[in-house]
Amino acid sequence: MDQNLSFPVFPMHFRGILLLSGMYTIAWSAIFRVMGGSIIKWFADGAVIDASLPVSYYGGFGIVVGLLIFFSAFYPVSWVYLIIAGITGKIILAIWFSLGFLPELGWNKRTAFQLIFNEILWLVPLIVIFLRALQVKTYLVERAE
Repeated sequence: MDQNLSFPVFPMHFRGILLLSGMYTIAWSAIFRVMGGSIIKWFADGAVIDASLPVSYYGGFGIVVGLLIFFSAFYPVSWVYLIIAGITGKIILAIWFSLGFLPELGWNKRTAFQLIFNEILWLVPLIVIFLRALQVKTYLVERAE
């Protein structure tokens, strides 16, 4: 049997990354949803802030984004639209945090952590996985014809 595969394969570790990304997004968003005021005070790093920030809406939207990413791991080639929805959701969350929270909270190591490590950094593996899933899906469609 030939060990050199001539068709694209969707590696199993990509599914693990999708599951991890989804769970991580759900967990952080649940913190926003449940402990909104406390997490905002922590992000403010001692600064006085306006308490009317839409923390629960941000958390609720993040939970939906996390679920989309999590569910995409079950059939990533068939459900590539869920991966792109998750990528779009992460971009929306990053913009929302940048425009909705940063003006009030200010730029500090905690807000940088939220924006860079919880939103932007996850875009790199999600985009790589999306492109690979598209490549495999295209191959399968061409093969079926």
